[in-house]
Amino acid sequence: MSQPIALFVTGGTFDKEYNELTGQLFFNTTHLPKMLERSRCKIPIEVHTLMMKDSLELTPADRELLLHEIKTNPASQVIVTHGTDTMVETAAYLAKAKLNKTIILTGAMIPYAFGSSSDGFFNLGIAVAFVQQRPQGVYVAMNGACFDWDNVRKNTAHGYFEPLQ
Repeated sequence: MSQPIALFVTGGTFDKEYNELTGQLFFNTTHLPKMLERSRCKIPIEVHTLMMKDSLELTPADRELLLHEIKTNPASQVIVTHGTDTMVETAAYLAKAKLNKTIILTGAMIPYAFGSSSDGFFNLGIAVAFVQQRPQGVYVAMNGACFDWDNVRKNTAHGYFEPLQ
């Protein structure tokens, strides 16, 4: 059996909950193990929750922790769930390390807790597929596409990711 895929949780919209009384979004625990179970995923994936933060609140120390955990994990295939606002920035940070791994960052525009309107299941599924198919490098997998880390941006006017060129 090959090495399991390492899935690192950093937070982001994927894992936000909604307080119906206050209208606030907040973090409780990660939904990733439940999502993998519900999707009937039979590929070995080890989930590591590093932090539960909105990506706008990530610090250089948080990115360094993520890089350290990816470096020291024996998996050659890595998925990172991440908030969409600074996903491209983190992808660039990880790419500079030039690790001999395939690293896919993914996220959601709508929280998993919102049910069928969330894009989280779809994005997680494509990340699992792309991490097994792409060569070593760093990628962003969103909206059914997989982008090289240096050829992607979040189109905030339309709410999706697209290539720069």
